[in-house]
Amino acid sequence: MPGPRALLGLGLLVAAAAARGGGRCPGRGWGWERGWSRPHRAMHRASAGPGPAGLRFLGQEEAQAIDQELFTEYKFSVDQLMELAGLSCATAIAKAYPPSSFTTSQPAVLVVCGPGNNGGDGLVCARHLKMFGYEPTVYYPKRPNKPLFEGLTTQCQKMDIPFLPEFPAEAALIDELYGLVVDAIFGFSFKGAVREPFGSILSTLERITVPIASIDIPSGWDVEKGKADGLQPDMLISLTAPKKAAMHFAGRYHFLGGRFVPAALQQKYALNLPPYPETDCVLQLT
Repeated sequence: MPGPRALLGLGLLVAAAAARGGGRCPGRGWGWERGWSRPHRAMHRASAGPGPAGLRFLGQEEAQAIDQELFTEYKFSVDQLMELAGLSCATAIAKAYPPSSFTTSQPAVLVVCGPGNNGGDGLVCARHLKMFGYEPTVYYPKRPNKPLFEGLTTQCQKMDIPFLPEFPAEAALIDELYGLVVDAIFGFSFKGAVREPFGSILSTLERITVPIASIDIPSGWDVEKGKADGLQPDMLISLTAPKKAAMHFAGRYHFLGGRFVPAALQQKYALNLPPYPETDCVLQLT
């Protein structure tokens, strides 16, 4: 028997679904299990992996160093890069899961945001998805008391993007109400054990059947080693450059986003980024 808080979340979710009609895109019915038993690519070298020849896959410290240089040497601001990253994520999602691919009239997307910059990317992504014709809903349980994140939240609210007060406890309910879930919980700075409420959230997401699109790193994964028994997304959107964990990604869509890395910085870290097509801000790697 679900408790009062779960029933409250259920009632709000059902009300939201009734208002917008729900939506589901074809995804998790392609015949193989979502566990690590699926065919996956082996890691052959420390910094090169699947994708275009020579593409560098970053370790955690390398990714952090590049981010720091973008801020200190190139004078990018956090909100500037967050906007570009979130737009890249929404664009990649629109390419892989266009609104027309959802099986009902309203392409409903659940965006689950964590407490850090990855969560901020998710808020930006939700806003752009709304502009692209989707019907995003956000779950954002741990909101930083900082103007940047407060502003991103207000922007979503002003665009009539609903925020859930409770996370649906049953995977089947998410499958019923949404056609896609965006995992914006943890990014490449994640270390250690997953704390609540995110442990329970990830446990539920591991059981859903609709596609999951993870931003930069599937949440809960070791940034360099992956996680065999963790979340197995259908889509991964690597930002700046892929991280080593992406070598263990076995989903259908791997995109590169964040077309903002200066040429000198690319050369310094030997990123060997492939050219983006024309004016696109994303590139499909696999």
